[in-house]
Amino acid sequence: MADKFLDLAFTPEVRAAQKQYYGRAQETPPSVSGHDPLGDDEIGFIKERDSFYLSSVNADGWPYVQHRGGPPGFCKIIGPNQLAFADFKGNRQLLSTGNFATNDRVCLFFMDYPGRQRLKLLGRAEVLDAREYPQLVTALTTPELEKFVERIFRVQIVSFDWNCPKYITPRYTAGEVSKLIAPLKNRIAELEAQLANQG
Repeated sequence: MADKFLDLAFTPEVRAAQKQYYGRAQETPPSVSGHDPLGDDEIGFIKERDSFYLSSVNADGWPYVQHRGGPPGFCKIIGPNQLAFADFKGNRQLLSTGNFATNDRVCLFFMDYPGRQRLKLLGRAEVLDAREYPQLVTALTTPELEKFVERIFRVQIVSFDWNCPKYITPRYTAGEVSKLIAPLKNRIAELEAQLANQG
């Protein structure tokens, strides 16, 4: 766990709960300034994902979690500890967008279900009007989708943490299942051809 993540997440209340249930609290470093830099493992993991979960908190303190998806790599690293993704026309609720107007803190969960890995990112988000950033829109999406981009979410990552895989249930996309069963289908076709030739 990165030092800044410990500093931010393990509040006195969290440490008190740890002491209550486990008899001791997680050791935390002295208050850490700055950000924990993303490494090659984190950057590579983000680039391979086709979805993630995005949380925000509204002005009344209520949390909200949203799923974001797209082709692998749709969430792009655009600078040191900075990522961005396009926000397309949707249901017009704009809950996350509105929440970030009063509280820019955000948590992103990137999941690799088959590999049973989870990367948590803490950061600060800003919402950019896509009409004012046409070059960034082009960099973040495909020509076919550009016309649907209304906003850009840009997140400055403060810290991150990798979770243990113990309770992550492996799940597979249709594409991943097809890839896994392709050798079996090929073998079945070979055997069927052999049987046909014997007849």
